[in-house]
Amino acid sequence: MKTTFDHLVIGAADLRQGADYVENLLGVKIAAGGKHPRMGTHNLLARLGETSFIEIIAIDFEAVQPTQPRWFGLDDPQVRAALQQGPRLLTWVVACDDITAALAAPEISFGTPQPLSRGELRWYFGVPDDGRLLAGGILPYVISWQTESHPAAAMADIGLELRLLRLHTPFVDWTARQLEAIGALEMVELAEAPAATCPRFEAVLATPAGERILASRS
Repeated sequence: MKTTFDHLVIGAADLRQGADYVENLLGVKIAAGGKHPRMGTHNLLARLGETSFIEIIAIDFEAVQPTQPRWFGLDDPQVRAALQQGPRLLTWVVACDDITAALAAPEISFGTPQPLSRGELRWYFGVPDDGRLLAGGILPYVISWQTESHPAAAMADIGLELRLLRLHTPFVDWTARQLEAIGALEMVELAEAPAATCPRFEAVLATPAGERILASRS
């Protein structure tokens, strides 16, 4: 089972809001993305590397209501309320060449693999039955691309690079076990947070404007 970092997910109340947030913080223009009919969402994208990117995602209120909860916790009232206050880093995604094995490995359910598509892109994605964020967003979703090349390879290089993904949690040992089970432990820095606090995380990025931080909450 080979696992690699795939992308960061920024949630927003709408795509314009999300684009403004990223452009103001990172100093880059965001490319068009597309729609996810099965999930009732749409997105914008920005390249981080040849096999990684940033995704800005929002509910597509013009789409047909999905028959299942949307991914990334977007149907959670608390997540929606938070995004009304402003865009934020919601979670992250890893790519695996054996998604069935990856989803079976952790102590908790990371979801079941569902076939999804956007335009010509095809992939399998581990979607929890209730659409929840995994451990409040600090545990990643798992994707398996069904394409010859990674979609980031076709995106313009705009000078962004992920330097560090730091997770803060009161449950460091438990979190480490779940990440190790899917081959993602070496991708992050784990920091112990005080007891009874909510997990949070941040991504440190190199940008044309210097080092910047995307955060799950202020």
